Amino acid sequence: MAVERCYYEVLGVERTADGEEIKRSYRRLAMKFHPDRNPGDPKAEATFKECAEAYEVLGDAERRQRYDQHGRAGLRGTPGHDFRNMHAEDIFSMFADIFGAGGAGFGGAGGRGGRGSRGRGGVPQGYHLETEVSIALEDCLTGTEQDVPFRRLDVCKPCTGSGAKPGTKPDKCATCGGQGQVMQSGLGGMFRMVTTCPTCSGRGTVIKERCESCKGAGRVPQKRTISVKIPAGISDGQVIRIAGEGEPPPPEQSPTGQGKHGDLHVVVRVAEHEHFAREGDDLITTRAIHYPQAALGARVPLSSLDGDIELDIPPGTEHGTLLRVRGRGIPNLRSGTRGDLIIGIRIEVSRKHTDRERELLKELSEIQGDPIGDGKGKGVWQKIKESIGG
Repeated sequence: MAVERCYYEVLGVERTADGEEIKRSYRRLAMKFHPDRNPGDPKAEATFKECAEAYEVLGDAERRQRYDQHGRAGLRGTPGHDFRNMHAEDIFSMFADIFGAGGAGFGGAGGRGGRGSRGRGGVPQGYHLETEVSIALEDCLTGTEQDVPFRRLDVCKPCTGSGAKPGTKPDKCATCGGQGQVMQSGLGGMFRMVTTCPTCSGRGTVIKERCESCKGAGRVPQKRTISVKIPAGISDGQVIRIAGEGEPPPPEQSPTGQGKHGDLHVVVRVAEHEHFAREGDDLITTRAIHYPQAALGARVPLSSLDGDIELDIPPGTEHGTLLRVRGRGIPNLRSGTRGDLIIGIRIEVSRKHTDRERELLKELSEIQGDPIGDGKGKGVWQKIKESIGG
């Protein structure tokens, strides 16, 4: 599993950095690692998206406070965008206020621009979201269903997504003529490129009187809760995709939100268990036994994840022996066939004994020819010293 870096480390800023410093650092790194400047470099693209994820958290005062107090766990229930499945130009479009006229990236006229992605047939496509849900290891055995709260941007109802005050309409942008993009020249006119309009940020319209509800954004954050079915056999870090529960298309694509919503990606986190570890579909645990049980064999009770069983200890079992109980592990996510329960045997030696126990242990030691040192005979350490000439 990949190591998740600290967001402050990703952006190269101190925890005391203010909002402007965080914004400047993100802009510098995003321009440096943009895929158009690093063609064919998957590491650069991954870093570019990692920086966007970090800025989305640290650039928001509320989410930054949660992150500072509780780390990534504090962000659960407040999902962010799934940048790993977004195009670079869409990310630039999201943060157009940071990149200005360069918000469309570095592509030419045939590029995607800053107007967001479109699905098949040119249907506007909303952004995907990602959140987390925590379950117990027992839930992996049977499956479960949980309510997952999250927050997404939805179309503002008073202005129906236009961003304009109800009763008014946005005006066509004079800079781009309503196209949302402008042509710019570079290097003395040697080449030209299409970028997002700096005046309207790609919408093609400008708002003179803003809607009081959304402040002209056309979108407002809404809290939602959905019930998510988590199948038996799921592993830590696996993702459940809930189609259509992401955000509607951005305003520059579809002010009214018509089109295809993005998806909600629910990352499942499996809590550590006190007595069991998981390895694939197998469960691993330990069982302590005493020397007589190890020497002569025994049948001992053992708690499994789904009830008590009896474990057969073969005669002559040594410390560290692994015993396997078939079919008492976790169901395979695809086939449903359960893995095994693997038990590591620990032989415990008591520190306190009754007089009778001590007598029996001494007698056993004598029978085995390895007397215990008690002042009457040669103890083990004495025999060792004599064997090495001490």
